[in-house]
Amino acid sequence: MKLIFKVWRQESPTAQGDFKTYELNDLHPDMSLLEALDFLNEKLTLKNEKAIAFDHDCREGICGQCGIFINGRAHGPHKNQTTCQTHLRSFTDGQTVVLEPFRARAFPLIKDLVVDRSAFDRIIQKGGYISANTGSAQEANSILVSKEKAEKAMSLAACIGCGACVASCKNASAALFTSAKINHLNTLPQGELEAQRRTLKMVSQMETEGFGHCSLTGACEVECPQHISISSIAQMNWEYMTARIFSED
Repeated sequence: MKLIFKVWRQESPTAQGDFKTYELNDLHPDMSLLEALDFLNEKLTLKNEKAIAFDHDCREGICGQCGIFINGRAHGPHKNQTTCQTHLRSFTDGQTVVLEPFRARAFPLIKDLVVDRSAFDRIIQKGGYISANTGSAQEANSILVSKEKAEKAMSLAACIGCGACVASCKNASAALFTSAKINHLNTLPQGELEAQRRTLKMVSQMETEGFGHCSLTGACEVECPQHISISSIAQMNWEYMTARIFSED
């Protein structure tokens, strides 16, 4: 199998970037896209050329580290999957595959296909946790959680922070990510005490980071590898307005 890769190369955040074209032969359709990049980097290294920088870790669709815009779509041609889950059988023999970094003001480029997603970490630091007193752990059965709430919280906690929601949004909004991190804690009784403060502080940090506003076009929901619904955004908006009203009293 032969593919032509058109890859964005940029040495540093301040350097001028452009696309470089690489032709690869002898590829196997069952190779993942990241394996193909490994193969390409090996060839570049043997020619004393600089390898292409890209993010990766588990390569099992779990960690959220990989994130590449593939032919104009976050993570590739299939919905609800990560970049590492994209295989070469998704493309046709001889096809040109365009690889770009996630582009958003809040995700500044570091090098080639690598962007800085630490804005997500700063949003989490503002309230994506619960406070707990020191001492012995509380008896689990003393905190009653309904099956419905537990399942909802777990589905929202599944967010891996890959950033595809931001990359696919025309406004570069982080509303889906932020709402998932807020709502999975606000849904549980352990998170109720800090729910209003958590919502206000995390939404405020999201805006401070320079993410755009959500216009509910739904592109984020289509690309989310964990199938998180945009109904989470609606819930966050309701929680935010409620918290604003009570905080002004």
